[in-house]
Amino acid sequence: MTALSPGVDAPVVHCIEAHHEEVEPATVEAVVTIIADAISGSRPGARRESLEQYIKRLQALEAVAGSFEGVDKCYAIQAGREIRIIVRPEDIDDLASLQLSKNIARKIEETMQYPGQIKVTVIRETRAVDYAK
Repeated sequence: MTALSPGVDAPVVHCIEAHHEEVEPATVEAVVTIIADAISGSRPGARRESLEQYIKRLQALEAVAGSFEGVDKCYAIQAGREIRIIVRPEDIDDLASLQLSKNIARKIEETMQYPGQIKVTVIRETRAVDYAK
């Protein structure tokens, strides 16, 4: 154990120090840690984007969904991994809701760059309310 990391075994501390090549890797585990970090960091979306870029990406996602007829509101959620679209039930029926989700997904694929996948959820809700007097 080192003085800088009480309670952590020295081989683990070495892997941590070596993973950004701050010290020369001296063990197989340190080399594997360096390789794993490089693989993880190279995948799309792995590195943090700036807050400004993040907000622009969410706004662009909402703008794509909002550009379709019958859409009342749309919300990008789950860090942009899902978009929920609320439609006007008087304009969009159940079958059209299904088609709308497919059309929005296709437009997102064609016009945007994003890591992973985006779930497109169309919500069509009607409510019947009455009062017992």
